[in-house]
Amino acid sequence: MTIRAAADAVTTTTTRGRGAARTDRGRAVLERVRATPPGFVRTYGDVSPGAPRFAGTVLHECDDPTVPWQRIVRADGSLAKGERQRRLLEAEGVPFKGDRVDLRVARLPDLL
Repeated sequence: MTIRAAADAVTTTTTRGRGAARTDRGRAVLERVRATPPGFVRTYGDVSPGAPRFAGTVLHECDDPTVPWQRIVRADGSLAKGERQRRLLEAEGVPFKGDRVDLRVARLPDLL
């Protein structure tokens, strides 16, 4: 194993992602995502105040299977990943109103 490969292996096991997911700001977003318990959701803006698109970038770049990405939804309760995301959320007991998450019930209070 080369020195570079060893360094990549260490980084991958601690951060598992590319680009934005490896920054301090990106790690903070991932911590907030991980802190969202089953049965609840947060919006992209909740996990990245003032920069919801950054949260989307971090989640897109993150390849860590332990990150509960499905619990992050748009501000109007709609789903970025459609039916796949809906199935995962329904399995956790997240309530819906039509095609959107019922944020009045399922949104985790802001604890940031």
